[in-house]
Amino acid sequence: MTAGRPRPAFYEIGDVCPELNKVTAAFPDIRKEAQALVATRDQMPSYDELDNAQSRIAGSTPKKWSVFFLNVFGFKPKMNRERCPQTCAAIEGIPNMLQAFYSILDPGKSIPEHEGPYLGYLRYHLGLVVPEDNPPSITVNGETHVWSEGGAILFDDGHPHRVDNESEQVRIVLIIDIRRPMPFFADLVNRVVTSFFARWTYAYGIYRKISSEQAVA
Repeated sequence: MTAGRPRPAFYEIGDVCPELNKVTAAFPDIRKEAQALVATRDQMPSYDELDNAQSRIAGSTPKKWSVFFLNVFGFKPKMNRERCPQTCAAIEGIPNMLQAFYSILDPGKSIPEHEGPYLGYLRYHLGLVVPEDNPPSITVNGETHVWSEGGAILFDDGHPHRVDNESEQVRIVLIIDIRRPMPFFADLVNRVVTSFFARWTYAYGIYRKISSEQAVA
């Protein structure tokens, strides 16, 4: 991001974080693990159950938006990761990674327009299970992208964005958040915010909820 220039909606993955292309290349193995999760998605927590701040967008319709975390600011739910070893291997070593999780939308579940809570990260999506009929799309700051299986995008989650989904099948994408590239001092502040403040005020609570649910199960 350059001072005085508007932030783009979408970024070239190779220019910002070429290591993410290795995740894209691992699509076949990642997709298999995602497909295995579909049968148990009813047992997964909805996004707003883990993060109350998501209540407005995740609970906007009766349909469910489930999430399955593999890494949340360095906290790594053991049982989740044991179910997805190939995915965990593919995301290992991604520089400046903040979190990684599967995002699973029930058929017909759309997400109203919203903005990410913080400008210090960019968000990667890898399409894993995408309906062929009426494939869902994401619109970021007025620019629309239709997901495809094996297709990857990197976008600015801080822009207004929404998901339009009228399909009759499940949609799954892998989401990876990375720290936004910034000049030295801005990057230093961003690292403090993400490594300490966000880790302990946001991520730890999610990790505790996941761990307690798994302990009960």
